[in-house]
Amino acid sequence: MCVQVCSTWQAVSRSDPLWHRLTTVIWGRTHRMHASWREEYVYRHQTAQNFRAGRSFYHTLHFDPASVDNPDGLTCRCLTLSDTHLACGFADGTVRLFDLSTRQLVGTFHPHHRDRFGRFSRAVSGIVITDPRIIFATLDGDIHVAIIDGEPLARTAHLGNVVNDGALVDFTGCGRWWVGLYAGVPGRALHVWDGNTEELAFVNTNLTDPEAVMGWHTLTELTETIGRVRVTGQESAVACTSLRYMVVDLRNPEFPLHDREWRRRLTVTSLDTNGEAFIMVDNRGLAIVRRVDTQEEVCRFNTRNVNVMGCMNLGYALMCAAGVVRVWEIEHGQHLYRLNQNVEEVNAMVADDRHVAAAGSDTRIHLWDFGAQ
Repeated sequence: MCVQVCSTWQAVSRSDPLWHRLTTVIWGRTHRMHASWREEYVYRHQTAQNFRAGRSFYHTLHFDPASVDNPDGLTCRCLTLSDTHLACGFADGTVRLFDLSTRQLVGTFHPHHRDRFGRFSRAVSGIVITDPRIIFATLDGDIHVAIIDGEPLARTAHLGNVVNDGALVDFTGCGRWWVGLYAGVPGRALHVWDGNTEELAFVNTNLTDPEAVMGWHTLTELTETIGRVRVTGQESAVACTSLRYMVVDLRNPEFPLHDREWRRRLTVTSLDTNGEAFIMVDNRGLAIVRRVDTQEEVCRFNTRNVNVMGCMNLGYALMCAAGVVRVWEIEHGQHLYRLNQNVEEVNAMVADDRHVAAAGSDTRIHLWDFGAQ
């Protein structure tokens, strides 16, 4: 049977603005990685299908441990993904940058040396990639800026003050904003900087006040994770401790959009966000996904574990417990599969719509690539 397609539909199907809009609405893409928006749409669709079916290529990323003077330099504490790179922050203040296409180490960045407030005061607490810049912060409150193809010694954009602010326990951001979560000094938990001018725009909230003493301990010893902060695609941020979480509008952070105490303790390392939603797991192992703006519950599921390391992308949540990474879709909360590789205990984990990365306590960095081949 011969099926004729009208010329109007043929013209519409070749319209790049149409494919641009579809790709933006479904996957939030504002720039393309392929020759046309139609090719970008097809690639994103195939990659999403791979993610749902669990089709991926697994790799471990390598760097020369002989180049590490301090044993703490082998411990990766945080990970950040961009379209082209994976950045890994280590406990000695070093950031290593891997090219995702070649999986090779392409850059190593260091902060300026200054007086240390403890063994881990120079540990990297968070990284932001806004090509061509890479911005990273350390527990002592310093924020450093480097150019991806530039010199290894980063420029200090903000000099931390541990005595006045406490320890910078988590750091995140986007092109417009940098956000830091501190613990140690009452009333100074959340700091927001303008990422364009690099000027401090806001300091306030008592979110981490109950964890103030533990905040000082993070500078000298390994402690449980005090708090997390993550940005969304709506110029807002979600921050939590084990007792409470809040959502703030980064354009007007003085008045939180939502601020809730939790009857059951939260697993801090489970918090993550995508463009519109966030996920948290409580001390019963119950994971709940909520919309950032309305707090409407999207889905819930049982992880069957309390001590989990979590991350999410637009369609899926990943939870690692006892070395096993499991995947749920977040429309209905259905468990889909577990990744084949056992990663032992992990210190950090991150995901986007193509890659998943995890930093193991055995110094290995694991990478799964779901990209359409």
